[in-house]
Amino acid sequence: MGLEDQPSIDAGAILIVRTLRERGYQALLAGGCVRDLLLGRTPKDWDVATDADPAAVQQLFARSEAVGGHFGVVLVHLEGRQYEVARFRQDGVYRDGRHPETVVFASAEQDAQRRDFTINGMFFDPLAGQLIDYVGGREDLDRQLIRAIGQPQERFSEDQLRLLRAVRFAARLGFAIEAQTLEAIAELAPLIHRVSAERVRDELTLMLTEGQAARAMQLLLETGLLRQILPEVVAMGGVAQPPEFHPEGDVWTHVCLMLDKMAGPTPTLAWGVLLHDIGKPPTYREADRIRFDAHDAVGAQMADQICQRLRMSKAQTEQIDELVGQHMRIRHAAEMRPSKLKRLLREPYFPELLELHRIDCLCSHGSLDIYDFCQAQSQASASEGLRPARLLKGDDLIGMGFRPGPLFKEILAALEDEQLEGRVTDRKEAECFVRERFGPAESRQ
Repeated sequence: MGLEDQPSIDAGAILIVRTLRERGYQALLAGGCVRDLLLGRTPKDWDVATDADPAAVQQLFARSEAVGGHFGVVLVHLEGRQYEVARFRQDGVYRDGRHPETVVFASAEQDAQRRDFTINGMFFDPLAGQLIDYVGGREDLDRQLIRAIGQPQERFSEDQLRLLRAVRFAARLGFAIEAQTLEAIAELAPLIHRVSAERVRDELTLMLTEGQAARAMQLLLETGLLRQILPEVVAMGGVAQPPEFHPEGDVWTHVCLMLDKMAGPTPTLAWGVLLHDIGKPPTYREADRIRFDAHDAVGAQMADQICQRLRMSKAQTEQIDELVGQHMRIRHAAEMRPSKLKRLLREPYFPELLELHRIDCLCSHGSLDIYDFCQAQSQASASEGLRPARLLKGDDLIGMGFRPGPLFKEILAALEDEQLEGRVTDRKEAECFVRERFGPAESRQ
């Protein structure tokens, strides 16, 4: 396996390894970058493992900083890229379910044994072109298996985030989870509550955006992790839908089909897809047919609670809430007055709402009539403007004799509607409209 001269191996990573070797230290590429190289993928990150202590690493590389002195980790900056250089180590007891209380600097083999999964526990010498595998990672790559190193219960008890990482790797790579590892995940699923909401959120977002989101959610469901993290999502399973609109099946089936249809989604769109029908289980009723009255509004409230629980930013929370709360409104776009439609088209969330609607349609009744209509209207409105310049301002209303107050907002909103409808096009028409609609200014004093 001679990969040193391949363009897939980063020149900066090779430079770091070579520099350390020339000073008499061991240095190897480690972890995920080795896995990705063996899979023929370009690694996102390049990590180096060494027996050099952090102080020695910092002396060799001027632009470097210790970020985990306790763990022997140094970040090295070379030509706009960042590399993590970590000392071989063994970990002590994990009392917080995330970080070891102590570490002992050790050999490369001992370092491999403390890592999470066999496919992430390999080393590669880029100078000799040699794979160094103490944990059977190459064999598991060939077998397409996610296997915990050593005893699965021990690995997951040390760091509960690994419960989610196992699922994410299996989904993203299309691998199976080895039987004992899968059994341990199901057994220890309740421990996921020991992981911070932010870390859980980040892992879930990666699952939803890296590809194979439906597979990731199904694995979370099968292992019991989804019930621990998002019980509201689990509740969608088995909830029937009216077959005339949803021939594909229950709510969960519909959502999984939509997740499969996503292509490079933003985090907010991906979360919007996952949660858009979350209000259906609590609003389910049978009348002339199965109905979910106001499930969009109920779903938006539930989505807001989930976003807050996962510590999402205010901006992301608002965007996701809008996608969930407005996903039924867009269905009436063709019936809207021009002013109402244009206000919808200019909303910041509209592009993602339109894409959610497209996927929603493809995974249910299949009709894209409303999507095509909105696309055409967006293109047509872009040229004429969705935000026409104001013909009158507050000072103009004062000049007409109106007294400043809440009425100003009502007048200006009504005037903008007239502009969007195309009924008012200049200042003179605007003044006439205001006088006719809101009466003589003297009567408003």
